[in-house]
Amino acid sequence: MKVTSKKPELLSGVGDYASAIAAVKNGADAIYFGVKGYNMRDLGANFTEKELPKLMKYLHAHKVMGYLALNTIIYDEELKSVEKILASAKKAKVDAVIVHDLGVLFLAKKQKLPVHLSTQASVSNALAMKEYAKMGVERIVLARELTLEQISKIVKEAKKAKIKVECFVHGAMCISVSGRCFLSHELFGRSANRGECLQPCRRAFFLDGASPDFEKKEVYLDGNTVLSAKDLKTISFLDKIIAAGVASLKIEGRTKPSDYVAATVKCYREAIDSIAKKTFTTEKIAEWNVELKKVYNRGFSEGHYFKIPDAKDFAKGQGSFQTQKRVHVGVVANYYAKAGVAEIKLFDSIKIGDEILIEGVTTFLKQPLDSMEINHKKVISAGQGQIVGIKISEKVRPNDKVFVLKPRK
Repeated sequence: MKVTSKKPELLSGVGDYASAIAAVKNGADAIYFGVKGYNMRDLGANFTEKELPKLMKYLHAHKVMGYLALNTIIYDEELKSVEKILASAKKAKVDAVIVHDLGVLFLAKKQKLPVHLSTQASVSNALAMKEYAKMGVERIVLARELTLEQISKIVKEAKKAKIKVECFVHGAMCISVSGRCFLSHELFGRSANRGECLQPCRRAFFLDGASPDFEKKEVYLDGNTVLSAKDLKTISFLDKIIAAGVASLKIEGRTKPSDYVAATVKCYREAIDSIAKKTFTTEKIAEWNVELKKVYNRGFSEGHYFKIPDAKDFAKGQGSFQTQKRVHVGVVANYYAKAGVAEIKLFDSIKIGDEILIEGVTTFLKQPLDSMEINHKKVISAGQGQIVGIKISEKVRPNDKVFVLKPRK
């Protein structure tokens, strides 16, 4: 499969099937994902080798590419296992493998799989890029520490070398160089370079030696998350990145929920299309910024694109600053295909006008709640313990979880 559009590819990370569906529905050209073991988000949900054929069949049916991340440090005793995963990827028709280790690069080429070089390799100059191209790498995910000007220069050389360039445009950033951090391993024995980062950098640090006083919010949040970078957001200057000739625009988020994937992909899809149509305006950017703030974020930064990040690019507090939350309100009890109705057992209250999200192993559906019934009688609200019938726009499945998306106070 090849992306024939002249627009840059929109690529989103996903951690499970629901997120993959969310990415496809909202306009991703490609997704990247891991299987359990040997990827940089190994503590996330991930896929199994057995799930790869089903996933790739779904993606290709919707003309979406699928890339397998296999980008951790690899030891000799693990190479046979890695080779087995690559053979499964080849059989499942995975479109490319994202690698860091040169041994994995060799094994991927042995399987005749297209290879993308992970940002973990920290390619930050055209000479390095050309050397990797000689080894058979088809795409370089550049180091995150580059400015837009530096990226533009590398892209010009990449075109001569017939190699594509990919850059991150949204999502979490690491305090360490291209994510090669040792803090988690030093403190907890769980290596970030093996996909097991426990993210101590995201925690509040108390440098005076005193115990934290969690009752005093202003003390707790007053600059103590000194290592936690804000999230990258480039939508306001995405036109400049596209003008630089970058082939693929990458959204980070393999450990994020499906509603995060849906919102980020939707906004960046609309932005890419607007730039192509020359309808990219400050009004639209403002609307996308509102939507991006609704889902998981630690505040936003322009990263390294225009300058070296400073104190303003670090999060002021732990956790997410998102303006919207999802509340688990029920579960699908039955689905009646002919009527297009889901029977939902409620744990919490819902009302007409709510935005609902239904998520399951192979389900992702988000829609407004326009009407519902109890015992075939229309109601405007319902609560815990009640069973309601809701008209659904597509198939859902028993035991799928039902959420309401609400403003976060």
